[in-house]
Amino acid sequence: MHGWQRARLTERTKQTATGRTLKFEVRQWPGHLPGQHVDVRLTAGDGYQAVRSYSLAAPADADSIELGIQAAFGGEVSPYLADDLPVGAEVEVKGPLGGWFVWAPQEPGPLLLIAGGSGIVPLMAMLRARLTSTSDEPCTLLYSVRGPDEVWYAAELDSAAHHARVRRLYTRRAPDDSERPAGRITERDVPGPPPSAECRCYVCGPTGFVEHVSNLLLTTGYAPGQIRTERFG
Repeated sequence: MHGWQRARLTERTKQTATGRTLKFEVRQWPGHLPGQHVDVRLTAGDGYQAVRSYSLAAPADADSIELGIQAAFGGEVSPYLADDLPVGAEVEVKGPLGGWFVWAPQEPGPLLLIAGGSGIVPLMAMLRARLTSTSDEPCTLLYSVRGPDEVWYAAELDSAAHHARVRRLYTRRAPDDSERPAGRITERDVPGPPPSAECRCYVCGPTGFVEHVSNLLLTTGYAPGQIRTERFG
């Protein structure tokens, strides 16, 4: 882990009504693994500081990092980062952080990614890294969202579906052409039993979602050591 570094906002992309991806330039960024995160620190003119953690949405790319920001209603930091921080402005970042919820491209075996809402962010870093790796092992992404308008990386996921199995699971409102009616993720949605002992599962989303999916994986035959989770809220 490195100390605080200056990070300059270079690009902001709207993902959903309240979700944004932000690209920052960080000089001499040390690199990171898919699944890691950073702390972001803002300092006001009077010296007041606020620190929040955000997942890295892409594999390491020279001095550039990409963060996923979900603006929280009434939040102190996320709404400002999502919509008000000017392009070209600087914040401070510390990282990369986290060593448990990570996936390295050289790891063997099938990969199962299960995301709830904005929990797609660190899993997107894993998916992107997997698709550019030399692995020919199966890769599956199950993405649970309330409705079509809450899907992050929609166009990129459509493209990724040519190389990996990508399924969108709508919980409240499914589009007319959806093969699955709207509803909570169930045991039927989870591919199982695991294709091999080397299969790794990564689950990220709200606490209730992560606990529910983890239980589904165990019921389907996955061993606890095959499952890694990250939760928020």
